[in-house]
Amino acid sequence: MRIFCRIFASVQIHCKIPGIVQHSHFSSASPCSGFTVKSVMEHKLYRPPPEVRGMTSLDKDAFTQTITVPALRVPTGVIHKIMKSLKKATIQRPGVPRVVQDKEGNCEFRLILLDPNRMSLSSSFSDTEAEALRSFSVSDELHDFELKLTYDNLKTEEVLEAVLPEGQDVTSGFSRVGHIAHMNLRDHQLLYKNLIGQVIMDKTPGITCVVNKTNIIDSTYRNFKMEVLAGEENMVAKVKENGVAYEFDFSRVYWNPRLSTEHERVVQLVKRGDTMFDVFAGVGPFTIPAARRGAKVFANDLNPESYKWLQHNCKLNKVESRVQTFNLDGREFIRGPLKQELPALLKGGAGVHVVMNLPALALEFLDAFRGLLKNEPPCDLNLPTVYCYGFSKDDNPDEDMVKRASSSLGFPLENKSTVHFVRNVAPNKDMMCIRFTLPNEILFCKNNEPEGQSEEPAPKRQKCEETNNSE
Repeated sequence: MRIFCRIFASVQIHCKIPGIVQHSHFSSASPCSGFTVKSVMEHKLYRPPPEVRGMTSLDKDAFTQTITVPALRVPTGVIHKIMKSLKKATIQRPGVPRVVQDKEGNCEFRLILLDPNRMSLSSSFSDTEAEALRSFSVSDELHDFELKLTYDNLKTEEVLEAVLPEGQDVTSGFSRVGHIAHMNLRDHQLLYKNLIGQVIMDKTPGITCVVNKTNIIDSTYRNFKMEVLAGEENMVAKVKENGVAYEFDFSRVYWNPRLSTEHERVVQLVKRGDTMFDVFAGVGPFTIPAARRGAKVFANDLNPESYKWLQHNCKLNKVESRVQTFNLDGREFIRGPLKQELPALLKGGAGVHVVMNLPALALEFLDAFRGLLKNEPPCDLNLPTVYCYGFSKDDNPDEDMVKRASSSLGFPLENKSTVHFVRNVAPNKDMMCIRFTLPNEILFCKNNEPEGQSEEPAPKRQKCEETNNSE
């Protein structure tokens, strides 16, 4: 599957297959979910007037035109029965009625508008459709009907294909976060950004704000700068994932709607009575579901905004009594609250889970576990299970993850860990999760000062590509 996704992504980029895909807040995290595929424009009759080419400010009236489509003249008394038999033959256009008044004004007849893709001659009817017409004594003669098409009758991709310069890739894919459509426009589309935003908002029910992220992360907390392309500037999103409600300011925290399956996969490994340490908790996509399953959760995030919304979402889902929240650097959290709680948990029988979901950096924090309990008597009865996320561009990402985790931890994890493919985030770039039991040789070792400690966050500015899927 991983190889297929890489090939699939590469083909789309090099062949420039135009596409549209919407990732709503309840969509699963399919490995291939980040790429867009679109069908070819249905029929040349539906192409907007050529004059709209190059438009940068949306003029809806400029899309109005009149086209000729086939129609079937049917007695009013049998119109509903005929419609049932001709479901696949009727016109399918947004906002276009399939039944209209007879051209001659005869109230005893109506016209059924047919799909010009299928119906050009009377012989175009299938055997079943033709039999239905005969059974109700309806003539199969086709009539021309002058249909007025407006902007409202066109699909998103049809509008954008007509407006953007010919030969350029037309991608109208976006991630949906509540009422917000989150786009990542390419350079050649920026001239048309406001028009694109308006079209996406017009054509997508429930979307009232369209934003585009900038190319550079300026913030200490890795929330992208966003530009509002269309609609209201309300950035407080309300979403549901796996039956859990979340609210947050999308412009000040990070949320990835494509990871719902991964969140659910890990949370299902947590049992009632277990303890989870969520080192990079964000607004709570691991924390809150785990608490709802009856686990005790210690949740941390460095970003004050994420910390605020994490607390809010715990109250929103009525799990605040089972969640203790912290606003610390990840390393401080490991060497503070986690270290304090761990000795008693090692002597218990319930599971202990440590989730480290910051793919750009999490592997570098594993050295924080070295010598964490060096002053405690060694114990291997109930060692924690670690789930650490990372990005890999290696040809063998499983091996790459094990190698890097072993290096940071200072302990060989070969044959002592499992690696799970999460999703393909870009061509030749995978998001992975390595799972292993934290070795007592690391927890209780005396040398806890390995070289090359990392700090959170990364001191250098990073391109979006490296961190835009970090939750």
